[in-house]
Amino acid sequence: MNTILAPCDAEMIQTACRRAHSGTLSVSALDAAAEPHGCDTVAMVHLFDNDAFLLVSDESPALQTLRRQAPDLTAMVEVIDVAPVQMRERVRSLIWLSGTLHEVPARLERELAVEIAGDHPDEQLLDVGHGRTLIRLALESAVIATSTGAGGVEVDAIAAAEPDLFWEYETDWLVHLDCDHQDLIHQLAQRLPEHVRGGRARPLGLDRFGITFRVEIGNRDEDVRMPFARPVSRIPELSAAIHSLALHPCLGRD
Repeated sequence: MNTILAPCDAEMIQTACRRAHSGTLSVSALDAAAEPHGCDTVAMVHLFDNDAFLLVSDESPALQTLRRQAPDLTAMVEVIDVAPVQMRERVRSLIWLSGTLHEVPARLERELAVEIAGDHPDEQLLDVGHGRTLIRLALESAVIATSTGAGGVEVDAIAAAEPDLFWEYETDWLVHLDCDHQDLIHQLAQRLPEHVRGGRARPLGLDRFGITFRVEIGNRDEDVRMPFARPVSRIPELSAAIHSLALHPCLGRD
């Protein structure tokens, strides 16, 4: 069986949107003479089928523009996936989701918020109807950029993908590894490619396929993945796979 080295781009987008604490939303006014209002903060981005549901403030200029100029208001939301461990460069990926904005009927908002919370727990959903509003972005295109390059991702592929199994636990695991298990990081660092072995290895990402380190070498950084022997599906397997890598690594790269 061939080892899968990393999640596909569609899964990475799903996972990044689950982990992100915010995003930025920009809209294109239908009236060419209108002044652009800049970017609005989005409290959360939830992907479902071919849509992205965005949680915004009731005072959001984008929401006001939508209500004045609906339908077919073109918009783009940017999500920045940031590593939880403090390091020189924490950005792991940039994601741009584009499409048209639509209002969610007020009578359905609370029910929708409860449904979203079942898959994507976020206490800010409690504010729906009390200072925050859900709006829908009908996706037309998606782009993801990582340290290895950028490329478009089919909307249908995103709809079919699921976030990584461990997206809710990744932050705690990486911080714990960095703070309390430098001995294990040192062991893993000995298995890095020779040209980066003298750099400082920081745990950048963790998923069911493997662990990624960002190695700080002089004034540059390089990302290196260490894939597990096989994808894991449970927390005990994840711990065992990391320790196994330290002893018998199966090294790959994004």
